[in-house]
Amino acid sequence: GAFQGRPVQVIKCKAAVLWEQNKPFSIEEIEVAPPKAKEVRIKILATGICRTDDHVIKGAMVSKFPVIVGHEATGVVESIGEGVTTVKPGDKVIPLFLPQCRECNACRNPDGNLCIRSDVTGRGVLADGTTRFTCRGRPVHHFMNTSTFTEYTVLDESSVAKIEAAAPPEKVCLIGCGFSTGYGAAVKTAKVTPGSTCVVFGLGGVGLSVIMGCKSAGASRIIGIDLNKDKFEKAMAVGATECLSPKDCTKPIGEVLSEMTGNTVNYSFEVIGRLETMVDALASCHMNYGTSVVVGAPPSAKMLTYDPMLLFTGRTWKGCVFGGWKSRDDVPKLVTDFLAKKFDLDQLITHVLPFKDINKGFELLYSGQSIRTVLTF
Repeated sequence: GAFQGRPVQVIKCKAAVLWEQNKPFSIEEIEVAPPKAKEVRIKILATGICRTDDHVIKGAMVSKFPVIVGHEATGVVESIGEGVTTVKPGDKVIPLFLPQCRECNACRNPDGNLCIRSDVTGRGVLADGTTRFTCRGRPVHHFMNTSTFTEYTVLDESSVAKIEAAAPPEKVCLIGCGFSTGYGAAVKTAKVTPGSTCVVFGLGGVGLSVIMGCKSAGASRIIGIDLNKDKFEKAMAVGATECLSPKDCTKPIGEVLSEMTGNTVNYSFEVIGRLETMVDALASCHMNYGTSVVVGAPPSAKMLTYDPMLLFTGRTWKGCVFGGWKSRDDVPKLVTDFLAKKFDLDQLITHVLPFKDINKGFELLYSGQSIRTVLTF
């Protein structure tokens, strides 16, 4: 309320609203309500286009409509609700689609990060069960606790990470999803070891980030796999030692990789989200000491069939959300690492467009021309 000296008002601003499935974004004027207790209202500075946002458009991910999607962004705090202690107006922040409440058992476990407050089921509201967005007199749903395809958004405090003021918004927004997801899958979830052999299935933005993680962990061989050979040059530039397309293989990819490496694949990563490649990735790591990590979001309501012998011989099969990072703790550290030049995000950003060109940004995603398109406000 008025504890900051003046009451916080409703903000009218532009947002990209999805009114229904399989329709383009509609740029609308919306009303954004003030933050309630333990909530933060932020002005978005830059937001990335991620395949997960497209899953909502296509119906591969459950969501209520109308909705404002977007979950990979950088912003600045505009106002705070009562009881907010970790950020203040003017702070530069990254919204977190994976919150960190610091109280649930996943947050309290040193190895856990899947906070109970994550909206994986598509409830489309904030913690108190209501929305802060209205458009044409109708309530509009939130997405993944973030909703960044708008000039202003409201988040629960547990979904906000304060970052260094010097961070360039149009670059570090990738730390809010794509980069951290891939990089963490390698360094945190798989715990890639120096001198090891890694295989990465899928060379999009997240797959390239996995390669960057494998490289920084000291892997000696990193093999990139994609049907689209146009992706190979970029994969090699960020650290892949070789690339291949399953189209060019007469044998199953697992056998090809085994022959190529003398049967020494320590780690494999599936960064596509297809059931067949998940089993291929599992089969392609060493039958006894190999680890395979599922990084790509699997299609909802699909079941997987595989030969349990693949696991019986000793393989480890695991998944991770957001690269295994604890979001509020680790995102600020990743931003600091970026500012210290520990990794380069420029390699991942192929297009920067004004927010109003959001539909064009999605066309670049569909055509395979972009790795990451960042929208600026």
